[in-house]
Amino acid sequence: MFDWVLGIRLDRPELLVWGIAVALILAVALFTGRRTVRARLTMLLVASCGALLAYAIAWLLGDVLDVFGIELTPTTRAWAAVAFSGTALAGASMVRTRARRVIAAAIAIPVFLLIGAVGVNQDFGEFATVRAALGISPYTSFAPLAAAQGATSSWDPPADFPTSGRVEQVDIPATTSGFSHRDALLYLPPAALTAHPPKLPVIEAFSGQPGEPADLFASAGLAGLLDHFAAAHHGLAPIVVVPDQLGAPDHNPMCVDGPLGNSASYLTVDVPDWVETHLPVSSSRTDWFVAGFSQGGTCSIQFGSAHPERYGGILDISGEVVPSIGAATVAQGFSGSAAAYAAAAPAAILQAHAPYADTVAVFGYGSDDSRYGPGVRRVAASAADAGMQTTTFVSDGTAHDWHTVHTVFSRALPVIAARFGLA
Repeated sequence: MFDWVLGIRLDRPELLVWGIAVALILAVALFTGRRTVRARLTMLLVASCGALLAYAIAWLLGDVLDVFGIELTPTTRAWAAVAFSGTALAGASMVRTRARRVIAAAIAIPVFLLIGAVGVNQDFGEFATVRAALGISPYTSFAPLAAAQGATSSWDPPADFPTSGRVEQVDIPATTSGFSHRDALLYLPPAALTAHPPKLPVIEAFSGQPGEPADLFASAGLAGLLDHFAAAHHGLAPIVVVPDQLGAPDHNPMCVDGPLGNSASYLTVDVPDWVETHLPVSSSRTDWFVAGFSQGGTCSIQFGSAHPERYGGILDISGEVVPSIGAATVAQGFSGSAAAYAAAAPAAILQAHAPYADTVAVFGYGSDDSRYGPGVRRVAASAADAGMQTTTFVSDGTAHDWHTVHTVFSRALPVIAARFGLA
């Protein structure tokens, strides 16, 4: 029973349809009955004030103070207004009324808040299930795999190879960097789970900030996309390694070695060393992609452009023009060195390592992402000027959210697969 509840899909449109129906029924029940015209007008006024308050808070936190680091969409603001308006209506209906109406209103308040939260979640695409929303990990611990037997081009799939891949959790030690980190997640395609796996290509990927490695699977649905690809390619798909580039949800070392942690050394030395030691992967640079979303997208272009000897491909989804933690960026992240900060910008790294003889760079963003979209186009242009082979995908009707990640990754996967020789 409990597993069934944890498995409820929060991203289903029908859930929101039922929620709206329940909200309307509750609103009508609270508004009608033996009430005077004055009481009803008062309740309407209070509900309207609740909606206005929601828009005011969204404007203050999102537009003025920029607490979320992204532009809140009109849809998110509208769902917040629904939650605040319904809560205010329920609160107003408790005044000078019968006990049963007070009880009904008390029940209605969490229902309105929950409906608003589900609407905001579906707009942003953060939590696909109740389990994900509660932060309960469904992933098993990493189990050792068989050694690689040869190239993917010469691999003969066994008759009984698995029909789907597996996502596992593992602690990748910070042997060189000493970077404080959380566990990584691995997507292992069906071919990797056989007794004689081939040398598979690798995508090293990063979630955004705030965030954690699980976001790329729980919110963006990467495992499903890769399983679908593997099913059409005899079990072959890239191994995806998602290490922790942050250290904590509210921490951002900006993918450099500095006062906030040696994240660059961890992600470009410790993680690849562990991968090549423990997984059946190719060591060729053309079989390694580095990818990420938002802050993770910034990391991907930083690492991919700074280490062309390691990564032959880059996927930057909605990344930044420069790494940033706000006004304290230079002081806290670069020990006050403006020169070090300038050198960490993707455009500066690209210019310093140009020309690139054989690097593929894929970029993507949501069409409604007015804050990050223009920056992605600028970085893509810098990559092209530096000699990279660039492709840009625009996700129609999405913003700086996980819907964009899912759409861009699904459209980029054939380009990445062609680079890997899997297409």
